[in-house]
Amino acid sequence: MKIASLETFANPFVCFVRVTSDSGAAGWGQTSTYNADITAAIFHRQVAPWALGQDALRIDALISRVEEREHKFPGSYRCRALAGLDTALWDLRGKLEGKPVVELLGGKPKRLRAYASSMKRDITPEQEAARFLKLRDTHGFDAFKWRVGAECGHDVDEWPGRTEAIVPLVARALGAGVAKLVDANSGFSPPRAIEVGRLLEAEGVGHYEEPCPYWKLEETKRVADALAIDVTGGEQDFDLATWARMIEMRAVDIVQPDVMYMGGITRTLEVARMAAAAGMPCTPHSANRSLVTLCTMHLLGAIPNAGKYLELSIEGADYYPWEAGLFLEDPYRVENGQVTIPSEPGWGVEVNPDWLRAAAHQRSG
Repeated sequence: MKIASLETFANPFVCFVRVTSDSGAAGWGQTSTYNADITAAIFHRQVAPWALGQDALRIDALISRVEEREHKFPGSYRCRALAGLDTALWDLRGKLEGKPVVELLGGKPKRLRAYASSMKRDITPEQEAARFLKLRDTHGFDAFKWRVGAECGHDVDEWPGRTEAIVPLVARALGAGVAKLVDANSGFSPPRAIEVGRLLEAEGVGHYEEPCPYWKLEETKRVADALAIDVTGGEQDFDLATWARMIEMRAVDIVQPDVMYMGGITRTLEVARMAAAAGMPCTPHSANRSLVTLCTMHLLGAIPNAGKYLELSIEGADYYPWEAGLFLEDPYRVENGQVTIPSEPGWGVEVNPDWLRAAAHQRSG
């Protein structure tokens, strides 16, 4: 079965990809979000030409083919574009076999514990605690993540004293029996990161994400070695050599690849396998409610070293207005703090035709 055409439907935030075979069968995927219109252009220039006419069912070989043909462009955008091809091919295969992707990967549909992930820093500690408690009472969440420091902040907080205020206030409001996670988004130097980490330990926070600039693995390792809690990271990383080094040196305790930043399921599985061989859990990054979180759900249902929970963004239209109307039905319904991996073929979701009609369309065939 050969790939006959590849189409993108894009706006600046989201780019869906449709692959159609010479039999007429089709599958849907997505490139990485943000600057997605740029990624769509790269998709048609540097991914589609190597995929057209190739066997649609040999996904691993096809991903390797694109990487080899584009070896002079090994950067982030190539991987962001490659994700569109990879995820569309997995959806196509699932529909052809009548199976959800999770089964193609060796797992099965099930319920996953989700942590409610806050993206906000322009929020007071009191406001953050209040909305977490509302989510706990309304949807049954028993795991939450909030932000400390400032993004790439060089030890300067979002506003003076915010980190020291929000950690104890939110942690104590949530109380015992609730998993507590924080994300520093590359905000601290090692001494400051360790200082904040001691505060987290004292308040029962168990997950400390990206404490130092993510590209400075030695700094992150200093923090991981100094603290008893889990130091996590890797969401920005797409280069497999960097991943191998990160895991070998144990710069983090838990790996967090992003399916779309990595270039799709195929390359993310390589990271998960490397981590599994080293005895490390994999809790992927999935910080918005586009297709990335659904792909991550299928992945978590299959890998043996899946982490404790799925990241599920709690931000709505006020923060991510571009998320509105992506799918005909919401695949992220939360019951008792859990989401369900779809059992329908492929990803188990249908892209909204109205959204597609409003997007910029391009076809390679």
